[in-house]
Amino acid sequence: MSRQVQGTNAPSLFRNRFLQTILLSSVLLQIGIWVRNFAILLYVAETTNNDPYAISLISVAEFAPIFVFSFIGGTFADRWRPKRTMIWCDVLSAVSVFAVLLTIHYGSWHSVYLVAFISAILSQFSQPSSMRLFKYHVAEEQLQQGMALFQSLMAIFMVLGPMLGTFVYSTFGLEISIAVMGIVFLLSALVLVRLPEDQMQTQTAAVKGQFRKEFVEGFRYVWQSQVLRMLGLAFILAGLAVGVAQALNLFIVTEQLGRSKEFLQYLLMVNGAAMLIGGGIVATFAKKVPPQILLAIGMVAGAVCTAIVGYSTSVPVTLTVQFLNGLVFPCIHIGISTMILKWSEASIVGRVNGVLNPMFVGMMVISMSFAGALKDAFSLSTIYSGAGFLFLIGALAMIPIMNHKAPDKAPPVAQEA
Repeated sequence: MSRQVQGTNAPSLFRNRFLQTILLSSVLLQIGIWVRNFAILLYVAETTNNDPYAISLISVAEFAPIFVFSFIGGTFADRWRPKRTMIWCDVLSAVSVFAVLLTIHYGSWHSVYLVAFISAILSQFSQPSSMRLFKYHVAEEQLQQGMALFQSLMAIFMVLGPMLGTFVYSTFGLEISIAVMGIVFLLSALVLVRLPEDQMQTQTAAVKGQFRKEFVEGFRYVWQSQVLRMLGLAFILAGLAVGVAQALNLFIVTEQLGRSKEFLQYLLMVNGAAMLIGGGIVATFAKKVPPQILLAIGMVAGAVCTAIVGYSTSVPVTLTVQFLNGLVFPCIHIGISTMILKWSEASIVGRVNGVLNPMFVGMMVISMSFAGALKDAFSLSTIYSGAGFLFLIGALAMIPIMNHKAPDKAPPVAQEA
């Protein structure tokens, strides 16, 4: 069915076979990811006696591949058949999980890092393929509603995921938890077989040598736009702040609040519930507020909340601040997404996102890598205050472009002579 026909006679969103399939696949993948995340976190914490270096390496293993493969995966995903790409990525993830499980079983516990590392690499090819199919199989007027469903799904698992992951690990242990991940990835691959057949052809050999040109083109386009340059700076600062805070969350629970490491799930659940509520609230007025202001509001709130979490030794105060931060966090997501879409031509949106996203994730990985060293050198209060200050600078970076209005038509892609 062509894109035009879908737009003219769009069926009910919930009767859309593609959306039904992709949502079920996402549910399965989220189960596997959250069980994996908490199994690895709790296992490494137990095995190393809460060694900050070992714990921060978990986040590096999860996010480093995003920095390295984000642009590469997006570019190649545009050239391959998306349905086939997604199925193979899930199958290969499952195979890698079971292979790593064997090494863990025979005594090499350090292999737990590979579980996160390999699946993160493959997701950089799978996710862009999913977005291509989303745009092709969902009618134009239903895109925003469809994306809202995905955001709601992520927020739901922010609430349920930590509880599920902790329960599976506490009840069954590491090996069963890792096996659960492999099984749900296989189930996801089976579900994806139900997707409509690919109508998009793979790229011909004549264009397969254009990767370098496309890569440079994306950077040039971002650099030539003041709005996208400032957004890139905000990405870098936010990445540094989020990375160090995320890597040390476990120590906020155990040292600042004096609770067991399992209490981390409640912090994440409160934050996820607030994101679910905040997403609905922000969506009601987002169209009336420029995206630069939305992003600045989110980053100012992030600055204040991060600093308070670093100083708080009270469980009620920390939970309240986490809830407030979650309420405002959708401002950051909606602001960033809107700015990329409004200030980028359709033919290069993927590459713009591919240039900016690694800036955020790359800085996250860098700050996560140094989180252990920072923990040894400074107090948690000092580190979280510094992270809050980075958020604040990111908000101030929006001031030069605060009054910029999005063009009716984004500037075209400059062609090389």
